[in-house]
Amino acid sequence: MTSHTAPAIALTMGEPAGIGGEIALIAWQARPRPPAFFVIDDPARLMTLARVLGLDVPLRVIENPEEAAAVFPAALPVLAEPLIVAASPGTPDVANAPAVIRSIERAVALVTEGRASAVVTNPIQKATLYDAGFSYPGHTEFLAALAGPQAPAPVMMLACSALRVVPVTIHLALADVATQLTTEAIVHAGRVTAAALRRDFGIAAPRLSVAGLNPHAGESGTIGRQEEDIIAPAIATLQADGINATGPHVADTLFHEAARAHYDAAICMYHDQALIPIKTIDFSGGVNVTLGLPFIRTSPDHGTALDIAGTGTADATSLLAALHLAADMAVTRASG
Repeated sequence: MTSHTAPAIALTMGEPAGIGGEIALIAWQARPRPPAFFVIDDPARLMTLARVLGLDVPLRVIENPEEAAAVFPAALPVLAEPLIVAASPGTPDVANAPAVIRSIERAVALVTEGRASAVVTNPIQKATLYDAGFSYPGHTEFLAALAGPQAPAPVMMLACSALRVVPVTIHLALADVATQLTTEAIVHAGRVTAAALRRDFGIAAPRLSVAGLNPHAGESGTIGRQEEDIIAPAIATLQADGINATGPHVADTLFHEAARAHYDAAICMYHDQALIPIKTIDFSGGVNVTLGLPFIRTSPDHGTALDIAGTGTADATSLLAALHLAADMAVTRASG
């Protein structure tokens, strides 16, 4: 259940040439199902987008986030972050990168001050930000830097109603996973995940299933030694911490319905081992959650979709799921 008295959620601009503005408008149209949120964006851009797409979404520029909850039932609250150049759907402009970055910075500042209950980030176009001098690999690393020493190494979770997965290694070539996977990284992912499941998901005794890396979980070392030498010691450490962690489990049988009933999150060894099952189960409704931050951050589990931006065909399902999950996590964390 979400709280009606909690501060509104801060939704960032994302890439102005992408679908972030469109799905924000659609999400507001879905009220009262989503919790109250405000967008840190250019009001003129959103107004133009709504008119071009034929979306009946009145906008209200607000001066501070405390106004958002009262405004939200009748209009989409917008905390103004003007663009330098008018956005052209499908064509990012590096001149607008500073506004994209400021939108994230402002959202984090507001949630840190308690003036927003959570941060939900619209997708960014990283190549455009890099061209503007952005020095972080992506959202997660930037958010960790904004959080400071309280979040030295956040962990990525992908979540839907049927499954939660955490990849230990993320944007790494598959050929490098076997050599760069470490016991310490698995332990860190397991500890952060277990803490987040307790604090933000209300699971008093989290159950973690840890996947193997190799086919058949290595067949006792005959199809690879990582399970014996790296993964099993990590599980033993987590168990010594009092965490209910099991495995290494054979990955090809870990994600069917009966197996999922036995754990609250699966710790996976590499990107696709985690993302293929969740995107197969719920392609549109998956949510990206950053664990280990001092504030709550979720995001739609998709990119900027430049190829369909401005066409009116974007699906807001993942953004709606991200808003709902952020609100529920905020309530759980506040009541803990």
